[in-house]
Amino acid sequence: MPSIHVNGVDHYYEWICSSENRTDKPVMVFLHGWAGSGRYWRSTARALSDRFDCLLYDMRGFGRSQIPPQQAEAIHNRGYELDTFADDLAQLLDQLELDKVYLNAHSMGASIAVFFANQYPERLEKLILTCNGVFEYDQKAFEAFYRFGGYVVKFRPQWLSQIPLMPRIFMARFLHRPIPAAEKEAFLEDFLTADYETALGTIFTAVSKKATEVMPQEFARISVPTLMISGEYDQITPAELGRKAADLSDSIKYVLIANTSHFPMLEDAPTYLSHVNSFISQREPVA
Repeated sequence: MPSIHVNGVDHYYEWICSSENRTDKPVMVFLHGWAGSGRYWRSTARALSDRFDCLLYDMRGFGRSQIPPQQAEAIHNRGYELDTFADDLAQLLDQLELDKVYLNAHSMGASIAVFFANQYPERLEKLILTCNGVFEYDQKAFEAFYRFGGYVVKFRPQWLSQIPLMPRIFMARFLHRPIPAAEKEAFLEDFLTADYETALGTIFTAVSKKATEVMPQEFARISVPTLMISGEYDQITPAELGRKAADLSDSIKYVLIANTSHFPMLEDAPTYLSHVNSFISQREPVA
């Protein structure tokens, strides 16, 4: 299992290319969302591998990038602010000797990508953000979310994956259209194996009063060409929040994909890929 040691954690990564070995094509990096892993990007990466060498990796504490017990305290002390995950990505690219890439990020991963775009703009060709946006602070709603989120993260018995309909039940709130059963099973498995401290810590950093204050500023700072894609029926990050974020910068183009929810790249892959390919093909005006 290929991995790169980044800030105390072995980060799993994989290449998806049109040939057995990497080529001289540009590189597109994929970032997954909360409690997920890079594997749900595989079908999208395969579809884009005729134009890109695609790099998937699992962020610290998620998927196959598990935190070793002897490093748990140090990783916990480092914290779970989203910009630290952007720093992880920068170091991973350094070790792979990748200077400039395209970045395609989803949900919480898209928030991390926004920080990366503003901290390291010289390292990005273009940025694609899927199912992300800016929230307004609601103390009661956020506190209820923390209570519910804490309960969900704490009580994750592994036997849940053995219940026949559980993957379908688990993914119901995230989808408007069906996706393959194997994808649903993978999502549940990733959720059940996510590191407890990381899963809980990122809940508090991704959905917080600070995030509602900081993220609009970060979106406004984006200077690299960016595509924001929302799913029409997304219950996790409603589409209007993505549109609000896109309105904060002239560098962001906004697209709504009808009849999809939080995973438009899986629910309607042809439409998603059409928008991505169109955006990638657009030439930016010469200053």
